[in-house]
Amino acid sequence: MKLPDPPLLLVTDRHQARLPLAEVVTAALVAGCRWVSVREKDLSADDQIALVRTLLPTARRHGARLTVHGDAALAKACGADGVHLAAGSDPARSRALLGADKLIGVSIHTVTEAEAIDPGTVDYAIAGPAFETASKPGYGPEIGRRGLAEIARAARVPVLAIGGINVARVAEVLAAGPAGVAVMGGVMRATDPGQAMKALLATVAGTRR
Repeated sequence: MKLPDPPLLLVTDRHQARLPLAEVVTAALVAGCRWVSVREKDLSADDQIALVRTLLPTARRHGARLTVHGDAALAKACGADGVHLAAGSDPARSRALLGADKLIGVSIHTVTEAEAIDPGTVDYAIAGPAFETASKPGYGPEIGRRGLAEIARAARVPVLAIGGINVARVAEVLAAGPAGVAVMGGVMRATDPGQAMKALLATVAGTRR
């Protein structure tokens, strides 16, 4: 399945957000973001479903995809456009539950994990942490540009880099081979999330000319 365009995924974290999460997501969509994944795993399933359902109308108005970090059953229950799975999950089971028209992604950290991806089941992978990140300090060793290049070559699906991604690093990351980037804290913590997203999108567009 073709990924949303531009290839920039905003992953939510309401604990880092300076504004109410709905305002952050709306600002990002108005700025041109076309893919958001709700990652609020500390909420109950019912609360996650309710949150996604409040955000879906805004995503639809902007022609954006709204996915969920979690499991396929949750994504189906809330009517999301797909699911992002943790490393070690079972994408085949998720595909069977969601069908062919939903996005399914997986988190990976190594070349071995990248090589194991079945492109008949998985649409994309998120590789991280690309660099040390304030969102998840100490979350594994950073992959770095060389590691991202190796993972992008090994995977048979598009790879998005996550972790420490900012405007200064977007061009470097995309030059290494990933198809796109995923961001969290840089937009969530921004006093003006719309402007932060515009700057990121402009840099992504500049690397694709």
